Amino acid sequence: MLEGLDPEQREVATALHGPVCVLAGAGTGKTRAITHRIAYGVRSGLLQPSSVLAVTFTNRAAGEMRGRLRQLGAQGVQARTFHSAALRQLQYFWPKAIGGGLPRLVDRKIQLVADAAAACGLRLDRGELRDATAEIEWCKVTQTVPADYPYAAVKAGRETPRDPAEISHLYAAYESLKSDRSVIDFEDVLLLTVAVLQDRQDIAEQVRAQYQHFVVDEYQDVSPLQQRLLELWLGDRDSLCVVGDASQTIYSFTGATPDHLLDFRLRHPGATVVKLVRDYRSTPQVVRLANGLLAQAHGRAADHRLELVSQRTQGPEPVYTEYTDEPAEAEGAARRIRELIAAGTPAAEIAVLFRTNSQSETYEQALADAGVPYQLRGAERFFDRPEVRKAGVALRAAARFGGNDSLLDEAVDLPSQVRAVLSGEGWSSEPPAGSGAVRERWESLAALVALAHDFAAAHPGATLSDLVAELDERATAQHAPTVQGVTLASLHAAKGLEWDAVFLVGVAEGMLPITYAKTDEQIEEERRLLYVGVTRARERLHLSWSLARSPGGRAGRKPSRFLDGLRPGSTATVGRAATGTGGVERGTLGGLPAAPRRAQRSPARCRVCGRTLTDAGEMKLMRCEDCPSDMDEGLYERLREWRAVEAGLSGQPDFCVFTDRTLMAIAENRPDCAAELSRIPGVLDRKLRRYGTDVLAICAGQEAGTDPVEAAGTTDRNSSRK
Repeated sequence: MLEGLDPEQREVATALHGPVCVLAGAGTGKTRAITHRIAYGVRSGLLQPSSVLAVTFTNRAAGEMRGRLRQLGAQGVQARTFHSAALRQLQYFWPKAIGGGLPRLVDRKIQLVADAAAACGLRLDRGELRDATAEIEWCKVTQTVPADYPYAAVKAGRETPRDPAEISHLYAAYESLKSDRSVIDFEDVLLLTVAVLQDRQDIAEQVRAQYQHFVVDEYQDVSPLQQRLLELWLGDRDSLCVVGDASQTIYSFTGATPDHLLDFRLRHPGATVVKLVRDYRSTPQVVRLANGLLAQAHGRAADHRLELVSQRTQGPEPVYTEYTDEPAEAEGAARRIRELIAAGTPAAEIAVLFRTNSQSETYEQALADAGVPYQLRGAERFFDRPEVRKAGVALRAAARFGGNDSLLDEAVDLPSQVRAVLSGEGWSSEPPAGSGAVRERWESLAALVALAHDFAAAHPGATLSDLVAELDERATAQHAPTVQGVTLASLHAAKGLEWDAVFLVGVAEGMLPITYAKTDEQIEEERRLLYVGVTRARERLHLSWSLARSPGGRAGRKPSRFLDGLRPGSTATVGRAATGTGGVERGTLGGLPAAPRRAQRSPARCRVCGRTLTDAGEMKLMRCEDCPSDMDEGLYERLREWRAVEAGLSGQPDFCVFTDRTLMAIAENRPDCAAELSRIPGVLDRKLRRYGTDVLAICAGQEAGTDPVEAAGTTDRNSSRK
């Protein structure tokens, strides 16, 4: 199991106890390291497969991880996205925690946002709708309620698509509309799972009994909401392995933050930290450029950058090209791509990467004019394409009734059977001329034919039924085969992928960094985005920019500042030495103070009879169910009425404000200060900050929103005047 791993990867694979943090540079084999770690633990009997939950951020990555674990003999390990794992738990526990069935999940919220905008009297075009939807998603993953949005947006330095007050109003209307229609969105899946695990100790313990060992990939992209869910899954245990690279943090606009990765040793002072810096993907020339980009970076992520060391033989130097205008740049890229294909580089091993999706059309046209096949990354899912679904039906039918199909009479092996079946669906040995829908359908079918060849080579003796089962599993995991065409993708969509040859286009001021990147943090994220693009290339890297947008336009553009000192003829900027060399670290890091370990909780006891409590509801009340209650019924009803109003304003279910048990505990304890209120189970810090003033005012007999201390002072002053 450990053969073929380098020394640092082997350290990852064998570090099975306690918290582990893997700082993994681009191309250093992190997926290999963590899948071997899981498989080594399972095969050695130290880990039960069903007790391991590995989480990542995309269905493709989760599918790839499951495939590798199967090959390593570690079947039964759950590898899922955060949303997929949370949704399974929510569906299972909803009847027990809430009652009834889980509300319907909407897969695209933009129409709901449009309806909410109409209800608010806001006229938004499609671009504004998309941006407003992104703002709502950011609010939910950062746990920002509608009323707090204007302040939170200013604090985060966000460029809001409309006036913040309008977005706040729209967000509240969206949540209300969602509640009226009894639907939830993808962010709700995480929010509701967090709420259930926080409020139902019995359910949390059941989940923790199932999953006892956690692995989190791409940890630099975790949002505050995902981190909270991870903490609830983990409980008081420390059997956690996280993997990430702060230099690849490119999704902060969605609420992701590298702080959880960078602060890991503060939260877990006894953690083992392994740094992977041996780059097996890219040539020394590509790695040198990648290191040079980060050497000029600033900020906290840059302070923890890793210096990559290429493990490959020498390759060609990166090529820098300046063009007069964008069409000329696209035609130049298409021409070079055609030359690469003619020289033997497969089209599927070439990518054109750009900063914004709006740049795609020019390159689509240029490649089509050059007769070069292409595919759009981030377009319709492969297994959702009509031609792929039809091909699946045909292959399934042939697997069942192939003995009566004359098409298969001359097919001698699995690949020839697949070719025979798909020839009836439009596949041919030669691609159709031109581009467009016909070519795209052929490319999809050709990808299935290629997959059949690869599957047969890996599984000698495999049947058509075996291939159909493989396709079904891939469809579930959205693990699509490679389409034989040049990939066109945004830099964000290219994360996690790699190609032999990469064309980074539009590398100019105003595009990289993008014109609306104003703050130092935003500029540095643009630098990291270019770094991600550079590290997608294995051998050949082309960087280009144009001086004007259109032919005859004003040639006022300049190459990106990020290339200063790196491209020929530019002035060098003084760089900084990297702090991250490969190796293993144990104990306190860099003299930083160790965070105190979480104290073990003492058993909860009934405040009436003193019996040890085990039921979650009794623990919240701090008394046995059948012990006498001294609850203030009137106060309880006032709290319930207030909760209904708060839930309506924020568009949440009532229990997301406070559960009935928590309100009963408040009505029994009648706290008169924040310290007393915070000691009631279910009143977490976040809820104390959000609702504490209202709850204390109601407990003091005042209206919600009144400061009970001020109110008491006013009463005293009035009494003294009398």
